[in-house]
Amino acid sequence: MKKGLLLAIVFLVVQTLQAQLPPIFGSEYTEKASHSEMVKTYLTPQRIVWQSDDTGEYIKNAETLLKKGNGQVAVNDENLFRFVSTAETKPGILLDYGKEISGGVKISMGIRESKTPLKLRLRFGESVGEAMSEIGGKQNATNEHSLRDFIVEVPWLGTIEVGETGFRFLRIDVVEANEDAPIKSIDAAFIYRDIAYLGSFESSDERLNEIWDVGAYTVHLNMQNYLWDGIKRDRLVWVGDMHPEVMTINSVFGNHDIVHKSLDLARDQHPLPQWMNGLSSYSMWWLLIHKNVFDYHGDLDYLKEQESYMIALLDQLSTFIDKDNKEILDGGRFMDWATSEIPEAVHSGLQAMMVMTFEAGSEMMGIYGKPDLQKKYLKISERLRKHKPKGNTTKQAAALMALADLEDAGKINAEILTKDGVQRMSTFYGYYILEAMAKAGDYEGGLRVIRDYWGGMIDLGATTFWEDFDILDVPNSGRIDELVPSTNFDIHGDFGEYCYVGYRHSLCHGWASGPTAWMSQHILGIHVMDAGETVKIDPNLGDLEWVKGSFPTKHGILKVSHQKNSDGSIKTEIDAPEGLRIVQ
Repeated sequence: MKKGLLLAIVFLVVQTLQAQLPPIFGSEYTEKASHSEMVKTYLTPQRIVWQSDDTGEYIKNAETLLKKGNGQVAVNDENLFRFVSTAETKPGILLDYGKEISGGVKISMGIRESKTPLKLRLRFGESVGEAMSEIGGKQNATNEHSLRDFIVEVPWLGTIEVGETGFRFLRIDVVEANEDAPIKSIDAAFIYRDIAYLGSFESSDERLNEIWDVGAYTVHLNMQNYLWDGIKRDRLVWVGDMHPEVMTINSVFGNHDIVHKSLDLARDQHPLPQWMNGLSSYSMWWLLIHKNVFDYHGDLDYLKEQESYMIALLDQLSTFIDKDNKEILDGGRFMDWATSEIPEAVHSGLQAMMVMTFEAGSEMMGIYGKPDLQKKYLKISERLRKHKPKGNTTKQAAALMALADLEDAGKINAEILTKDGVQRMSTFYGYYILEAMAKAGDYEGGLRVIRDYWGGMIDLGATTFWEDFDILDVPNSGRIDELVPSTNFDIHGDFGEYCYVGYRHSLCHGWASGPTAWMSQHILGIHVMDAGETVKIDPNLGDLEWVKGSFPTKHGILKVSHQKNSDGSIKTEIDAPEGLRIVQ
């Protein structure tokens, strides 16, 4: 695979399937609580991006920071990295840990004449620009949700471990004059969940393979105590944002309890008549996620725990339909940020979501053995179908209308989704745009969107997918892993709107992982049915020559491979676990 060495090491687990995520990035020591999946691994910096002094007078032996260590200081350490400051010069250095991670930093100082703690300013960054920035200003660097710019004291002949954020880069500056500080190591403290990558995807297109991996890794980082949306900002359970994440977890990690835990938290934090996260659409996403989770894993006991809340929620939603069968939902009316100021789009999307929610609710009432409620909610769904929203031209709302069968998917794809390439996409609703393209049978178009849009982030140095990405911002923009020349735009600091202006923009957002789930389902062809008892194998290779991979099912790991023959037919090989029914 033509990937960076670091990416290859991280996703060795994907290729081997049985392996757990190992101590990675050349890390030398790992800590794990015996009762928890959460581990902490210490990572050595991979490169020095920048240093304030190249003369050797104020920064000495910088290359020693890139050497593996054991994290233990000693009285006889020699030739350590040294910061030397004066009244006029306070040196600084910028380190790259090779890949976005969640956690902090552990700094170890050697022996020196002064026993006074050394004051250092730390600036974590998801991009080089963010790590080099000041708080505030036009580029809007912040300390919100997680501290990423602060001063610490490092003890004489000791260590300090600080920080809890999402970052790849770290700038360290000496704060005070007349310091001569020997630093043994500046290791990242990477906190992640030690779980197996059970799903995998590999094809004849290396770009797609990398995108699948990056989507999986993006969600993996956000599987912290709960399922977050971002590890720097939005360290919260946003229910709608969870839906693409859950679909990715289904495809990569299988039936994981963090999904149940996060859904239950949202339910308990928002007793009815509250909407989840204050947004009516997010309450609908909560119900749709439960339908997806049951469809994939068939956990009836867990689904039954939701029965009373689910029925009350459906009944509450049913009161927000007017005499013309039009949704009139109150509270926050939200799909995604890109459509938030377009009332026609918001209404179209909410109408489609109401249709899908009541259809899913009807099906779940059948599972609960409540035929009267099953009929009731199906009739509500049919009633909602009688209203066809007009005036929408956004890709996001159009995709939902196609998925809800309020409009023909082929027509929507031809007239709206494929217009102007990947302009006016969003990383969140990009998943539903891809789903609508699949419904229209446009798999090659979906692959083009993935290559151009999500691949566009990778071209700019991304190792995780972003909260938002506008392809029109790319021209004359520098990469996130390089110092940006004054003649170029900073793709991180110079763009963004709504809640993601400038450096506040999260570059690791789980809602952006949609291509991972989409490629497993539609390209590899894994369609889970019958509450996880059956899988239909229906690959769509598009312009690919071959594809292979694995998928976690309730009965074990399913492995499939597809090879396109010269006549266009597909040769398929299947290795299915015992108990899983396969249909083709």
